[in-house]
Amino acid sequence: DEATEAGADIVGAEDLMETVQSGKIEFDRCIATPDMMPIVGRLGKVLGPRNLMPNPKVGTVTMDVKEAVEAAKGGQVQFKAEKAGVVHAGIGKMSFDEGKLVQNVRAFVDAVSKAKPTGAKGTYMMKVALSSTMSPGVTVDVLSATGNDPAA
Repeated sequence: DEATEAGADIVGAEDLMETVQSGKIEFDRCIATPDMMPIVGRLGKVLGPRNLMPNPKVGTVTMDVKEAVEAAKGGQVQFKAEKAGVVHAGIGKMSFDEGKLVQNVRAFVDAVSKAKPTGAKGTYMMKVALSSTMSPGVTVDVLSATGNDPAA
């Protein structure tokens, strides 16, 4: 199976549904082919609230499963803006050293800046805050943390 060859940790179809519904496995990405979406769709109540529902816009519903798995394993981070313009994304783990976290913050801010719509005017990135899960955010100066001018 190409997903396994690409390094996927868990591969399955209907055989995985009960395991996923029961919460017996932890995962941070769900990749599916279009023909599997009727099965995956039945997991919407479990995957949806955790933002794990596969979506063609972010490349997790694809015929090229190998490429999607390699991108996920390579550290690709998905993000989307809320209506108020707030963007959330994981940039690291507690085990990462400071240098790796700074590198990840810079890469993330760069990716958000590159995603700026051409018609957007004014300051695009007004604030950067870091937090661990379920903790308050700590505001970080955008320019000093990233080396990028947020108004650009």
